[in-house]
Amino acid sequence: MDSILKPLYIAVSWVIVTIHDLLSPLFGSDSGVSWSLAIIGLVIIIRIILIPLFVKQIKSQRALTALQPHMKEIQKKYKDDRQKQSEEMMKLYKEHKTNPLASCFPILAQAPIFFALFTVLNGIGKNPPVKHGVLSQDDVVSAAQAKFFGAPISQTFLGSDITTVKIVTVILIAFMSLTTFTTQRQLMLKGMPKMDSSNNMMLQQQKIMLYAFPVIFAISGVNFPIGVLIYWSTTNLWTWGQQFYVIKRNPTPGSPAYEELKRKRAHKSGEVAPETDVAPTEEEVKGQRNQPKKKKKKK
Repeated sequence: MDSILKPLYIAVSWVIVTIHDLLSPLFGSDSGVSWSLAIIGLVIIIRIILIPLFVKQIKSQRALTALQPHMKEIQKKYKDDRQKQSEEMMKLYKEHKTNPLASCFPILAQAPIFFALFTVLNGIGKNPPVKHGVLSQDDVVSAAQAKFFGAPISQTFLGSDITTVKIVTVILIAFMSLTTFTTQRQLMLKGMPKMDSSNNMMLQQQKIMLYAFPVIFAISGVNFPIGVLIYWSTTNLWTWGQQFYVIKRNPTPGSPAYEELKRKRAHKSGEVAPETDVAPTEEEVKGQRNQPKKKKKKK
């Protein structure tokens, strides 16, 4: 496994060292600020590279949303034949050139980088420190001593008896879980069209992810070095912001955010927005009340 991930060790460590060297004149070579910002910089670079995958993910999600009526028909028609149902579903995906797994592409693409970073930071935390990639012995010693709010970035919750380490890791794990939950909830409440929850595969998957991912992060986070927790917390924050921008500026047709955007545009242009299932805003209600009543013509 090490031989397979070796190129990633080199790439991850090179980015961290390069950013660290650029920040060292400002904060100091042994400063926790330099090493922490180097990890955050790694996140920013990776997420910029992954933007095309994110766009593909959005397109796939919207295509699947549009296919929901056809998927329901297949489920109803072949409810007693699971194999035939699966075959027809795959045929439908292929015909419309979409992939139900596309929503997982950004996560899957980050997984090798995540493991590489975990290995690099885990090696730094060993006694004596073990170097990976392009890290020199001076680099690993410096990184091992670097602190994030008083806690060494190479330490883990389970691997340290230092109170500061435990407090910082608990806060970062809580932040990871919270941002994961709010990101998923934001998508379900604002970014998805209204659907029948009783028989909707996509909605059921979203509900599972809403509660499963935060729990997974909370349980597994105790084994992660603080540097990895910084990386994943920053990734979650980026994901939340990126999704917020897309939902606000380019929402999925039929979603609450889409209907809200239509109402705002209609309000600005002075036109009457088309009727939707979404409740009118307070401004619209007040505007309707203030409009003069038309007088009835006498016969």
